[in-house]
Amino acid sequence: MAVTRRLTRRDVVRGAAVVAAATLACPAFAQSAARVAVIGGGFGGAACARALRRLDATLQVTLIEPNTTFTACPLSNEVIAGLRELPQQTFTYDKVAADGIVVVAQAAKRVDAQARTIGFGDDTTLSYDRLVLAPGIELRFDALPGYDEAASAQMPHAWKAGEQTMLLRRQLEAMDDGGLVVIAVPAAPLRCPPAPYERASLIAHYLKARKPRSKVLVLDAKDTYSQQKLFENAWKELYPGMIERVALSQGGRVTSVNPATNEIVTDFGNYTAAVANVIPPQKAGRIAEIAGAADHTGWCPIDPVSFASKLVPNVYVIGDACIAGGIPKSASAASAQGKACAAAIVNALAGKAPDTPRLDGACYNTVAPGYAFSLKGIYQPKQDQYAESEVTTSPVEASREVRQREAEQALEWFKTITGDAFG
Repeated sequence: MAVTRRLTRRDVVRGAAVVAAATLACPAFAQSAARVAVIGGGFGGAACARALRRLDATLQVTLIEPNTTFTACPLSNEVIAGLRELPQQTFTYDKVAADGIVVVAQAAKRVDAQARTIGFGDDTTLSYDRLVLAPGIELRFDALPGYDEAASAQMPHAWKAGEQTMLLRRQLEAMDDGGLVVIAVPAAPLRCPPAPYERASLIAHYLKARKPRSKVLVLDAKDTYSQQKLFENAWKELYPGMIERVALSQGGRVTSVNPATNEIVTDFGNYTAAVANVIPPQKAGRIAEIAGAADHTGWCPIDPVSFASKLVPNVYVIGDACIAGGIPKSASAASAQGKACAAAIVNALAGKAPDTPRLDGACYNTVAPGYAFSLKGIYQPKQDQYAESEVTTSPVEASREVRQREAEQALEWFKTITGDAFG
């Protein structure tokens, strides 16, 4: 695997990856197996890298991820509500490296599709035969007047788990009883479409117990959303009068914000929040645009059978960054896409056509401790996109025992998907 200079141990996660990194400077080894690089160490990227090694142990697989730990978004709304702690969301890449995958702890800065190289900030380059982009999302700080990265210190988005998650939690803890919490929800597409409403639910749970005179206002740039009836029924049952949602057609679209005053402006009114959770519009992670894989929408068109980019040769895109039709942008979808993409790459390297994937997805939403519901689907390519072939949602009318069981299943699902990627 050609490099302009050898990567240091500092740049590679210690463990088995350090041994594997020694092969980067060995041309003889580089000629013995195909080189597959994966940019992005989230659910999709980690699952893809591990699946590649399981399917073909001769592959040289490199996972490029600047963070040495991964903080999971699923269940992070429970951290905001004080029901979990952030360390429970955090995972290392030790087990990934132990699979014989080289884990490079640097950010990819450039992709040269013609030369098939990835460039880093320290002027090293890494060659590949196939490249998988799994960069997740980038927040569009330029899309909402008044809201930029600096504003997120006052009006946290908490849409990437970590410090922002804790910032929103601390603001809720510091808020006086009787305060108004405003959640601004952007138009689709966005990461984990039901998550804003789960967040509203769990914030209401916290307020009900600690600050019962407070309320949650959801300002929404959409008229409808996934599992809406389930959320609305839960709000009536658990949080009567505490959560109000203003839909797009009612004037819910946020048009600007003022971080200095915590004011949020919509088409039909202004609101001053005690705590403002502003979720901005999103697009594919920056490296996708740099690589030329993102189109005018900011997202990445793919061949749904192989996940190959429609814009860049020998590049594949998975997870939140890709345009995948009916599959929601979620951890479950990213993991399934990562495994299917790995199979397609192994077939391509062997000169075989990809198998038509059949992807399973699950989305759990917890609205109170011991109270959850879900949407589960099977997705397959149809007319150049993914479409739902089977979908099952929790019943709108269900006993508390059923909701409790789904809450337990949500925890098991989280344990399974994080174990699959990082355990």
